Amino acid sequence: MAIILMIVIFAASALVQWRLRSKFRQYSEVGLRNGMSGREVAEHMLADYGITDVRVISTEGQLTDHYNPADKTVNLSEGVYASRSVAAAAVAAHECGHAVQHATAYSMLKFRSAMVPALSVASRYMQWIILIGILMMQTTPVPLAVGVGLFALTTLFSFITLPVEFDASRRALAWIDQKGIATQQEHGMAKDALKWAALTYVVAALGSLATLLYYVSILMGGRRSE
Repeated sequence: MAIILMIVIFAASALVQWRLRSKFRQYSEVGLRNGMSGREVAEHMLADYGITDVRVISTEGQLTDHYNPADKTVNLSEGVYASRSVAAAAVAAHECGHAVQHATAYSMLKFRSAMVPALSVASRYMQWIILIGILMMQTTPVPLAVGVGLFALTTLFSFITLPVEFDASRRALAWIDQKGIATQQEHGMAKDALKWAALTYVVAALGSLATLLYYVSILMGGRRSE
């Protein structure tokens, strides 16, 4: 069942990624009526929230937009930074939503950030420990149990990411609406784009959970055979 679930989620992930890119291309061709670029939208939102210590910079790649709390930068991809489209406005506002979370000490973001050091260590050794654990199942289940525990940590991180992403989109859309950044039609497009972006995190979390259940099934199967 775990393998079937993984296949289904993999297919869903591919569909969501395709749909996200399709929506982004579609809304990237719709010019924002007020003519603001992604950079200008981001700077405007930060200023409205009184955030003066966060820089808006351009980064290479497509859909590589992110907020970096370590150096307090809103990193906008090349297709967002200078673009004056509905898609660019939505993405720029979303990333600034994370900056607002940081500035207001949003609890879920703090929890997520606190997990990063442990997660970086877990991610570095987890797959090797799981592989060794599977090979040693007939001898001892301990290595695999450790590996499963580490993988559970990454799964937890994936699920904690969900409210952080949804809240950032909520803040972005509320600000866009309050400040009249977009028309009613443009606001609907921005909401649709951010919905598909959020779904990528949902599918990723479910995929991590399915993989975790698969490893747990191997661990429990090995224990029953002892």
